Amino acid sequence: MQPSTIQKLVRASAAYDLLVTAPFATPWTFAVARAHLSTLNAALGGAPLPPFGTLHILFACLLGSVVLVWSLLRLRDPQPRFATYDGAARFLFSTWFVWALAGGGLPLLWLFLLPEFVWGVAQWYAVPPWSKKGG
Repeated sequence: MQPSTIQKLVRASAAYDLLVTAPFATPWTFAVARAHLSTLNAALGGAPLPPFGTLHILFACLLGSVVLVWSLLRLRDPQPRFATYDGAARFLFSTWFVWALAGGGLPLLWLFLLPEFVWGVAQWYAVPPWSKKGG
């Protein structure tokens, strides 16, 4: 794949992350997002999400903040090797989504799992981890 195409892929995955995770970056935006996610989970046949405590919100916001910064880095400097690292992170995230899905009652996780896995496959296809570009 051409380097310019890989850069577009890295930027596109970063833009997706920015849109999806920005609401998780602050306790105030997370409260709004969590309410919508709870409603969506119930609409998809699951139960409303359980209440979150301060520690849950802290970890959600820490994760949201880290992904936000990682997204901005990839938008500003879309190096092909970032595709390999981002793909690895997406496969890890996908693993934890599958783990949570196995617990039951969270059909909304499919809306996160499928794009995560597809972005991981696309980026590893573009820059396989075993290639010199991926290092």
